[in-house]
Amino acid sequence: MKQIEKIASADNFSAANVGQFSSLQDYALVLSPEVKIPGKVFGGAALGTTGSEFSFQSFAPGTETGFLHTHKNHEELYFFLAGNGEFQVDGHIFPVTEGSVVRVAPAGRRSVRNNGSSALVMLCVQYKASTVTADDAADGEILSEPVAW
Repeated sequence: MKQIEKIASADNFSAANVGQFSSLQDYALVLSPEVKIPGKVFGGAALGTTGSEFSFQSFAPGTETGFLHTHKNHEELYFFLAGNGEFQVDGHIFPVTEGSVVRVAPAGRRSVRNNGSSALVMLCVQYKASTVTADDAADGEILSEPVAW
């Protein structure tokens, strides 16, 4: 099974590479001996994330998650990077395509399927719900030091 490549790290950063999206099918998330999800890889552990988790997933044409799921505490953002499909939340079904973004609250019963003719590729970011405040948009600071490449 394919592993995430760690690129670099130091005190204040870490970097990794999952490879080309066309090779996501080389990954598999094994939840139990009976449950294996092809084309899915979580990346938080490889980067040492402390406030969120993320995964990439590729669905071959005609495939789907095959189950509904919810979360206890985590909201999720789904970014669709390639392909066409449908997303379902609480029985509401709508199309998704490259450039679509979907936010789902923890209790939302969700699933996704690829009804297109090419791979449906998505990035999912999960984080603890109700933690972002209006002040967070102003959290960044522009430094006066010059950028040196």
